Amino acid sequence: MKKNIKKFLLIFIALCVLYLILLIPDVNRSAIAKATETPFAWNKDDVWLQLENDFKTAKQQPKKKTDSAIQQLFILEESLYGKINAVGPAPADANFDAITGNFFMLASLIAAQPLQRDSFIHLYNKIRNSIKLQSQQWDMNDKASRDRVYQLLYGMRAAVEEVLLQTSRIAFDPVMPVKAEPSATPFTILFGIKVHSGDLLVSRGGAEVSALISRGNDYPGNFSHVALIYVDEKNTPFLIEAHIEKGVAISSAEQYKKDKKLRFMVLRPRAGLPGLMQDPMLPQKAAKLAYDEASKRHIPYDFKMNFHDSSAMFCSEVGSYAYKKNGIQLWKGLSTISSQGVVNWLHVFGVENFVTQMPSDLEYDPQLSIVAEWRDPQTLYNDHIDNAVMDVLLEDADKGRQISYSAVQLPLVRIIKVWCLLKNYLGKPALIPEGMSATQALKNQYFVAIYNKLRAETTVQAEQFFQTNHYRPPYWQMVGIARRANRMIQAG
Repeated sequence: MKKNIKKFLLIFIALCVLYLILLIPDVNRSAIAKATETPFAWNKDDVWLQLENDFKTAKQQPKKKTDSAIQQLFILEESLYGKINAVGPAPADANFDAITGNFFMLASLIAAQPLQRDSFIHLYNKIRNSIKLQSQQWDMNDKASRDRVYQLLYGMRAAVEEVLLQTSRIAFDPVMPVKAEPSATPFTILFGIKVHSGDLLVSRGGAEVSALISRGNDYPGNFSHVALIYVDEKNTPFLIEAHIEKGVAISSAEQYKKDKKLRFMVLRPRAGLPGLMQDPMLPQKAAKLAYDEASKRHIPYDFKMNFHDSSAMFCSEVGSYAYKKNGIQLWKGLSTISSQGVVNWLHVFGVENFVTQMPSDLEYDPQLSIVAEWRDPQTLYNDHIDNAVMDVLLEDADKGRQISYSAVQLPLVRIIKVWCLLKNYLGKPALIPEGMSATQALKNQYFVAIYNKLRAETTVQAEQFFQTNHYRPPYWQMVGIARRANRMIQAG
């Protein structure tokens, strides 16, 4: 009996010692390659409030008066459009300020008079195609050029989406064609869009971390993922993409469609690029290279976001690597992450490189044409809320808020991680992704929890705004709602 008690005590003590050992926190000594830029800031709160007041006024005034104001702004925008096309202005040209300001004013009126929405979207696509053309002559690593392209392309898209949200009672086609950039490569149809082999698809997923990736940038965007499309000799399409859960993988078109997406944009190398003029099949060769690489070797996910090292790859790197091997360096303007709070939070999940290639910034590469966009009309509003919630959480990060974790759970999660490593070794995805530690998994759990709590309260308060004002909160109001919800949660 005494022997059994002694044996039990020894086992108990051993388990306690093991538990205490497993409680020892990780020490993260990895280097950080931080950017030294200044994050973009609109600093136009007074403008946004004036636009909202213009929208409310337009809803109340006679339709004829609103129509007249809309027509005047259309005429003015067409005139400015002609000027920027004629002279090929530099980024600092005042015509760009005028064209953006007038477009925002037009958006506030179209949101109140939706029958002219299609004409507004047509104008938008004309202007952004022109901006893409003009930016070919700009240095995309120059801050003034980056700021200008972002103001125009991101700002005008945000205005269009405000119009779509305020007029959602009138159905809109989720597919928005932009430019029929010619391509010699094989093609297929995806979400109703004709896509060619070598096209890059930037998308926004529904996961919480997707919001962090899309907004955690010096130029906050709408996209969190990149996939490269390959169409083989049998005209079968495949998507090559890097997933956190399993590294670089090849997906069928059906698998890609089933993976939750709030939106995606189709980008295609311009036919006039020197490399494509010499070899129009270059995008097909790049896509085939990525397909072959993913087929012949396991490529783990690159949490460090180091696009210089192809032994592991993150999503942007898949397309970047394949095109670089064929003579085209994508991301003419490298992405920068300078905000200390964003750096701290991304570093928690293993990111070490903050001069890198972020999915949202691919839109601004002048080597690429925007072929089309697809938005899920049912979830566009959710995307709106996601962005506001993430922006407010990143404000907290800049104030010093840390991503915590439950230390009590760490020993158990570390044991689970050992099992996950075995599954990874056998080539299977696991509960904790390859390359993510037990501590990072717990911190991700904490991040998801605070995000979802704030999102739920923001959604409730946004609905209250709608019931009171009889229109959906525009983005600047949504951010304010998220800030108030955040203060309420933290207070109590």
